[in-house]
Amino acid sequence: MVITSREVVVRKVVGRKTVKDKIYTYTYYTLPLNLYIPKSVVDKYGMEFIVEKDIEKGVITIKPKKQTATT
Repeated sequence: MVITSREVVVRKVVGRKTVKDKIYTYTYYTLPLNLYIPKSVVDKYGMEFIVEKDIEKGVITIKPKKQTATT
């Protein structure tokens, strides 16, 4: 079983769209390989993640680099 892992940092992307003379802005978070991360996950775990790719199974696993302590 071949698993490659690497540490990655979330990119914050701000977009703008114009519809009928009105400008809308939106923000989303992305990792390499065009993997989108919800804002709630970024708020909870931070901006650093570990991406593990299992080439044989075709599975990509995303884990937060630091776990939050639950009380």
